[in-house]
Amino acid sequence: MGVRRDLKRARRHAGLPARTAVELVRDETGTVREVRTAPLAPRGTGGSTADIPFVNAQEAPGAVVLRRRENGVWRPVTAAVFAREVTAAAKGLIAAGLEPGGRVAVMSRTRYEWTVLDFAIWAAGGQSVPVYATSSAEQVEWIVRDSGARFVVAETAGNAGTVAAGTAGHAEPPRIWRLDAEALAELVALGRDIPDEEVSKRRTALAPEAVATICYTSGTTGRPKGCVLTHANLYAEAANTVELLHPIFKEVTGQTASTLLFLPLAHILGRTLQIACLLARIELGHCPSIKPDELRPMFKEFRPTFLVGVPYLFEKIHDTGRATAERIGRGASFDRADRIGVRFGEAYLEKFLGTGKGPGIGLYAAWALYDLLVYRRVRKELGGRMRYAISGGSPLDRGLNLFFHAAGIIVYEGYGLTETTAAATIVPPLTPRPGTVGLPVPGTTVRIADDGEVLIRGGVVFGAYWNDPAATDAVLSDGWFATGDLGSLDGDGYLTITGRKKDILITSGGKNVSPAVLEDRLRSRPPVGQCLVVGDRRPFVAALVTLDPEAVAHWLSVRKLPPDTPMADIIRDPRMRADVQRAVDHANAAVSRAESIRAFALVEGEFSEENGLLTPSLKVKRQAVTTAYAEQIEALYGE
Repeated sequence: MGVRRDLKRARRHAGLPARTAVELVRDETGTVREVRTAPLAPRGTGGSTADIPFVNAQEAPGAVVLRRRENGVWRPVTAAVFAREVTAAAKGLIAAGLEPGGRVAVMSRTRYEWTVLDFAIWAAGGQSVPVYATSSAEQVEWIVRDSGARFVVAETAGNAGTVAAGTAGHAEPPRIWRLDAEALAELVALGRDIPDEEVSKRRTALAPEAVATICYTSGTTGRPKGCVLTHANLYAEAANTVELLHPIFKEVTGQTASTLLFLPLAHILGRTLQIACLLARIELGHCPSIKPDELRPMFKEFRPTFLVGVPYLFEKIHDTGRATAERIGRGASFDRADRIGVRFGEAYLEKFLGTGKGPGIGLYAAWALYDLLVYRRVRKELGGRMRYAISGGSPLDRGLNLFFHAAGIIVYEGYGLTETTAAATIVPPLTPRPGTVGLPVPGTTVRIADDGEVLIRGGVVFGAYWNDPAATDAVLSDGWFATGDLGSLDGDGYLTITGRKKDILITSGGKNVSPAVLEDRLRSRPPVGQCLVVGDRRPFVAALVTLDPEAVAHWLSVRKLPPDTPMADIIRDPRMRADVQRAVDHANAAVSRAESIRAFALVEGEFSEENGLLTPSLKVKRQAVTTAYAEQIEALYGE
C-alpha cells in the first residue's frame, strides 16, 4: 500500500519530529481544559515574509517553486525568475505612488499573478487587501473605503467595473489596473526607472510586527471586519505548519512535493498555503475554480502530491466516484468498498498508533480487491500521485476520512479562522486521529472556557480588527481570542469542534442541539447538496435540504427518467425522498433521539454564493437561508 510505505519512509526521515512537545492542563476532575504546543520554527528577530522569494533566489536560484499554466501547458518558474518578477512589479507600484505602509486591494480569482502581486506589495513596503472576485459593488466600496486602499488590481473588466461603481462616490477613487489587460506588464513598464535598491531598502526595513495584510472576513452575517495580520502572524503559521507537516512539504515520499492551489486567495487559508509552499520550495500551481467538475481535469494535468480543500470537495469526489461506479454497473461494489474502507482505515490506524494489530488477512484481501475495483480509480481522478490532503473550514465526516485513507490518501484535518491566520490546530502526521481537528499548531495554546467556547492564544492570533476597537475588545482579552466555536479536548489534547456558540438550537423542550454535527453528516451523503438544520424554540429538529445537481442527473439517468424532469417533480418523488431519508438516518446515527432530525423539506434551487446563501468559502449563511425559506420552515412545523 503506497501510503503505508510513504508513512514508514516519513517516520524514518532523520529530520522528522515525532510530534511537537505538548503540555496539558487538567481541571480538578482530570478533564483536559488547556493544551499548549512548543514552536517548531524559531521566531525570527527581523525580516518579513517579503524576504522569502529573495532568500530562495539566493540559496536555490534554479529550484522550481511554481508552475504556471500557459496555453494548456504547465511551465516551470524558478526561484530566480519569480524573484525578478516580484521586484519588477514592486518597482511599478512604487512608481505609481505606493508609500511604505500603503494599501493595495486585489480583486481576483486564484491565479499566478495574485501570488506575484502579494509578494510585490510586501516588497514595496505595502499591505495587501484581498477582495473576493464575486464581491458586490457595495462590499467593494466598504472594503476600499475602510482599508484606505489607494490602488486596486482587478482581474477582469467586470471586476474593474464593480470597483469603479462602488468607489465612484469617493473623494479620491483608487487607481485601477486590470489583470486581463496586462496589469503586470503595465507595472513593469511604470517601474523601469526605479532602481532595484529601492525595493531592497523597503523590503529590508519591514519588521516582523509590521502589518502585512488586512483580510476582511467573508462572514455569514453582517458587515465584514478587517483582520489585521502581521508578517510575524503569517510566518508563525507558515513556518510551523511546514515543519509539522514534514511528510507533505519535505519530499520524504520520494516524489517532488507539489500542490494545486484553488482556494480563493481572498481566503486566509489560500494565502498562508502559498507562503508555506514558497517557504518549503515546493511546486505550486494555481486554478481559478473551486468547483469539483472544473478541478478534476486540472488534477489530472498537474498531478499534485497533496491538496488543501474544504469538506465539500472531498464529499463531491466521493459522490462522483460512486455515481461513476453505478453508471458502469458497479454501484454495489463501491458501497462495499466504502464499508471495507472504514474498517480497513480503522484497523490500519490502530496498528499505526500501536493500539491494535491492524487489518487481518481477510480484511487485507478485501482491501486489495477493492483497491483494484474502486480505490485506484479515486487516486487516478486526483492525478495518480496524491498521498496527502488537508481539510479545513468545517469538520470532515469520519467515515469519509477513513475511505480516503483506504484509498491511499491520508486526510489531515485542521481548524482555524481568519483571526488565527488560518489553521490554529492540525492533526500531527505521525499521530493521526480522524474525527478530531488535532493539536494546536506549534507555538499555540487552546483552552476550553467554562461554557465550552474554544479560546486560542499564540503567534498566529491577530492583534486587532481594522478601525474597530469595540469589535476587537469583544473577542480579545489578555491575548486570548474567543472563537465563538464550541469544542472539547480529549485526554491527549486533541480538539473536537462541536458547533458554533451562536448557532446552538434550543428546542421548545429545552434540548440544546448543535446543528453542525447533523449538517456535516447529512451533506456527506448523496444526493444531498447543501442543508440547514432548524429547530430553535420549536418542538423538534428539522432540516432544509437541497439536491446536488450531479447527483440528480445521475439519479434520473439510472431510473431512465427524462433529464429535463422538473425539479418540482423530483423533490416530490417518493424514491428521491427515500434516498434523502437514508442520508438523514446517517446523520441521526450520531445524535440522541431528542437531537435527531424528525422532518425535512426538499427545496428547489441551490444554496450558492451567487444567490447570497453561501459565503465565498462555501459556508451556509444561516440567517439568509432561514429568511429565504421561511415558508418552507413554517410548513415543516404545520404553522
